[in-house]
Amino acid sequence: MTEFELIARYFARPVLERRGIGDDCALIDVGDRTLAITSDLLVELTHFFPDVDPGALGHKALAVNLSDLAAAGARPRCFLLSVSLPRADPAWLGAFSRGLFQLAEREGCELVGGDTTRAPRIADQPGPVTVCITAVGEVERDTLRGRGGARAGDDLWVSGELGDSALAVAHRLGAVQLSDAAARTCRQRLDWPQPRVALGMALRGLATAAIDVSDGLIADLGHVLQRSAVGARVQAPDVPRSGVLRGVDSELQRRCVLAGGDDYELLFTASPDRREAIEAAGRNCCVAVTRIGDVTVEQGICLVGDRGIDATLQGYDHFAGAPTT
Repeated sequence: MTEFELIARYFARPVLERRGIGDDCALIDVGDRTLAITSDLLVELTHFFPDVDPGALGHKALAVNLSDLAAAGARPRCFLLSVSLPRADPAWLGAFSRGLFQLAEREGCELVGGDTTRAPRIADQPGPVTVCITAVGEVERDTLRGRGGARAGDDLWVSGELGDSALAVAHRLGAVQLSDAAARTCRQRLDWPQPRVALGMALRGLATAAIDVSDGLIADLGHVLQRSAVGARVQAPDVPRSGVLRGVDSELQRRCVLAGGDDYELLFTASPDRREAIEAAGRNCCVAVTRIGDVTVEQGICLVGDRGIDATLQGYDHFAGAPTT
């Protein structure tokens, strides 16, 4: 059972709210406002290494939630923080909170509540650090977008560059050797992702559908296509990647850029007549935007200029192949 099959089978239910499970954010109408709400959980050894810089962890815990708000075109408003820690370490907590609040202040997002608890010891070892943030933003009703608005003929765009975070993990696990400078560059992308909040808001009224790339380009594009009941043709060589990534083995490069994940860039669709406006939005937000393909009537993903999708290019899934009880 995959992660998404699990959600669909046990937790997806019809809701009376504007949008529920199955998108980057739930959308809740409150009076004349619509709130976008998202929640992400980071667990030690699953989402981050034990020796991660606590400042980076504080930043990333909030960044991954703001990335969801960006996909919805929402302006961040506030967030709640829940943490489970093996001990109360003042130095660790000081660095974690600085990383958290520096990003919060930059994006105008306030901490308004949450919970703390002590992680139990497991097999006489300290329990894992767990961080959960729920972020709330506001979105304009006349420019609502999610994963389900892509239309045949739309352009397919992505912000920034993909693959460096996955390359950092591959380097850490010994699957590839990088120079110290290259490793630092990739680790920066992994530990300090930059949520594209300004770009997400600038794409209001321009993008027809959007998602943030957290599980890999192929996996996250698949969510958009499924919700929109369309397909896509991706020009694989056009998918933006760094010089560092271009310098590694072609097969590893392919896996990192197409299925690596942890990029937190925006993947979005838009009508071809919006190209100049989208390029202008990217320039105004100081974020590169690249057209990498188009949306098709035929469902599924076609990789042009590539050998095609194989069974291992599925993106990250917490439960794929895991036994059920």
